[in-house]
Amino acid sequence: MLVPRYFTLIEAEAMLPEVEKELRKIIALKQEHDESETELNRINQRIQISGGMMPPRDKIVSLRNRKQAALEALKRSVEQITSTGCQLKDAEQGLLDFPTLYHGKEVYLCWHLGETGINFWHHVEDGYRGRRPIDSEFLSNHRGDSSR
Repeated sequence: MLVPRYFTLIEAEAMLPEVEKELRKIIALKQEHDESETELNRINQRIQISGGMMPPRDKIVSLRNRKQAALEALKRSVEQITSTGCQLKDAEQGLLDFPTLYHGKEVYLCWHLGETGINFWHHVEDGYRGRRPIDSEFLSNHRGDSSR
């Protein structure tokens, strides 16, 4: 079992440029994958509707290869993000959590794509909807691995 990494706010914010770049890549790769899937489905529907027309084999092979390449790159990017210790919560929404300790209990520093920094945290069980603003009390009582 993987031991979680705990971040201070400063450590998590220092990682934002790297993880934001990977997150944007994930969003683009997912779109690439989904577009290939949609086009393959359209071709299959046209074949079924026309009663078995000659399939455009080269296009199908190309789309399948494109879809597979996007999927493999997507997996690598997800692994890249998770290897940092932060957690990808929702790629489509652009949500990342950074585990931290607050009063000795694991909570998450929460960041959403488009935010300029990490301004919120939440309890593990509360999720995104339970986000709370980071205030001076939180800052004084949270710690990461380097604070142990």
